[in-house]
Amino acid sequence: MNETTSVQRKKPTNLTMGRGDYNQHSVESKIRRTCCQKILEYFRMIRFSLRALTYNSFTSKSIVLDTAMEPIFWIVDRLSRKIGPIMVVLVVVLTTYVVSFFYIILLPYLWNRGQFGVITFHWFFGHWLLVNIVFHYYKGVTTPPGEPPQILSDTNVATICKRCVGPKPPRTHHCSVCNHCILKMDHHCPWLNNCVGHFNHRYFMLFCIYMWLGTLYVCISVWDIFAEEFFDAKKTFYSFFSGGLLLKTIEVYKATQTNGTTLSPETVEKLKNMGGLSFSDGMYHKVVCLEFFLCIGVMIALGALTAWHARLICRGETSVEKHINDDERKRLKKVNVIYKNPYDFGARENWRIFLGLGEGRTFTRHVLLPSSHLPLENGLEWHYQVTKGYICNKYP
Repeated sequence: MNETTSVQRKKPTNLTMGRGDYNQHSVESKIRRTCCQKILEYFRMIRFSLRALTYNSFTSKSIVLDTAMEPIFWIVDRLSRKIGPIMVVLVVVLTTYVVSFFYIILLPYLWNRGQFGVITFHWFFGHWLLVNIVFHYYKGVTTPPGEPPQILSDTNVATICKRCVGPKPPRTHHCSVCNHCILKMDHHCPWLNNCVGHFNHRYFMLFCIYMWLGTLYVCISVWDIFAEEFFDAKKTFYSFFSGGLLLKTIEVYKATQTNGTTLSPETVEKLKNMGGLSFSDGMYHKVVCLEFFLCIGVMIALGALTAWHARLICRGETSVEKHINDDERKRLKKVNVIYKNPYDFGARENWRIFLGLGEGRTFTRHVLLPSSHLPLENGLEWHYQVTKGYICNKYP
């Protein structure tokens, strides 16, 4: 009885200790939850403060992406400033090479065949293209694209550039390479080492057109010489592989199989003459092939670029404005409004305005021949037409 009573008395003691441990564990859990809640609350407060400080109603996914890509843009901008002069020198050197080919190889080639009428055509047409190419490239490189005045009252606009904190007229955009705003900015061209803007856009476009015509003209003119040289399989093989280890190994192997371990004087002379071609013949072959492949490569690449810019001009917009207009079309399509570029007056009128034709200026005198006339607009104020039902989304 006593043992049973003692056991029965011990049970409540163990139960009481278990409840105490449970209560202690519950208190510790509550403390942990309270700490986690406080940390989470602090985190929410910090996040809310950051959002409140950085809130901007103009923020969008594209702006966030631009901000994330800012380091890459910084590197590209610095590289563009460094390689710009190199690009200009490269254009001058390659153009000089193509022109020299005409004087040194093509014209003597035609003269020896008595094609004097063709020579006369090349003399006038080729020099007309050359003058236009050199003139428009020089003007594109040296003409400032145009900057807005720094006095706000001179622009009649209230928009301020967020980067250079200066007046920003319509169609004006900031160039991160030049580090200032450009009137009617299209893009920064490394081949010109200059921005393409309001006052040199015409020079850039006409240079592209005349240069494309020039490369097409060269490809057609030198085709006969190129076909004679390149499609001669033996000549092409020896020209491009002569002096190489493979060809010389084959020649040496053939010679040793014929004459034993020694090379005959004829074999030595043959190796010196680059596999059957003299040095002058080999260089002539390479120069002709390089001329043709260089021109056809430039013709394809420059043709695509020129077609792209011609399409933009037909629509009355620049490269920068195309992206803006595309975004506006998508936005207004949601409210059943068909957006139209306010500076689009039809392809023909857009080209007339772009070329600055008017006020007595003619296509023959001011487009087919070099001309330094200024654009019709001043770059600060523009004629425009507003889309019917247009709803403004943000400040210009």
